[in-house]
Amino acid sequence: MVDDTGLVSSEASSSYNMIKTETQGRVAVITLNRPKALNALCSELFYEINDALARFDGDSSIGAVVLTGSERAFAAGADIKEMKDTEFIGNYKSNFLGHWAEQISKMRKPIIAAVNGYALGGGCELAMMCDIIYAGEKAVFGQPEINLGTIPGAGGTQRLTHAVGKSKAMEMILTGSINLDAQEAKTYGLVSAVFPPEKLVEEAIKTAGKIASKGAVSVQMAKEAVNQAFELSLSSGLHFERRLFQATFATKDQKEGMAAFAEKRKPNFVHE
Repeated sequence: MVDDTGLVSSEASSSYNMIKTETQGRVAVITLNRPKALNALCSELFYEINDALARFDGDSSIGAVVLTGSERAFAAGADIKEMKDTEFIGNYKSNFLGHWAEQISKMRKPIIAAVNGYALGGGCELAMMCDIIYAGEKAVFGQPEINLGTIPGAGGTQRLTHAVGKSKAMEMILTGSINLDAQEAKTYGLVSAVFPPEKLVEEAIKTAGKIASKGAVSVQMAKEAVNQAFELSLSSGLHFERRLFQATFATKDQKEGMAAFAEKRKPNFVHE
C-alpha cells in the first residue's frame, strides 16, 4: 500500500502497536507512534524498535534506516509512570534500560534520526544512538533527568559529552533546564543539518537513499571505522581503518566503483 507521502508500507507494519514501519526503495522508515504520550519511551516501544531494526538489518533490499517521531515530539523522554516505582535490585538484576540500545548498537546499516519537536531525556539519548541526526527547525534537545532525582541512564552522560564537549554537557545535565534548539545543536555538532519541520523526513529519506545507493559492504565498513574512533587510540584506529580499506579490495563493488570512475560512467553496485 502506498500512502500520500509515497512510502510503501512494509509487511512488518501490522505487527506493531507503538511504531509504524514503511519502506521507500532501499530506505526503511520507522516512526514512533505514541502521540498521546508524546512518544514517551517504554519497554514495549523499544522491543518493537529493536525487532524492526533487526528485520531491516537482515533484509538485503534495505540499505539505510530513518527513525522519526511526530512534528510535535521525536520522543519527549522516558515513560516515568513505567519506572517510578521500580527498585535498584530489580533494575540491576534485569539490567534495566540495557535493551534500549541493544539492536541499535549492533546495527550494521546506517540509521538517520529525523528529530522534530522534543527530544528530551531518553528521546535525546535515542537520537544520539543513531549515526546521523537531522533536526527540524523547532527541535529541542535536552537531558532533564536531574529534575526527577536521577541521571541519564541510556547514554546521555557519555554520548552528549562526545558530541558537545564536557562543559556544555555538564551545564545541560546538571541544570536539567538548559536545552539546545536546532541551530544550537547544529553549531555544537550534535546534528548535521536543520530543515523546516514539514521537509525534515523527506530530507532524511533523501540522504538515506543516497547512502543506500552506495556499495553496502563499503558503507557498513565505513560506519564501523567511524564508530571505532570513539573506542580506540589514534594509532589503533588508523590501523583498523587501513585493514578495512585493504579489505574492500576483495569486494566486487570496489572493482566496479574504480572501473566506473576510470571509464567516466556511473557505477552499478551489487552490494558484494
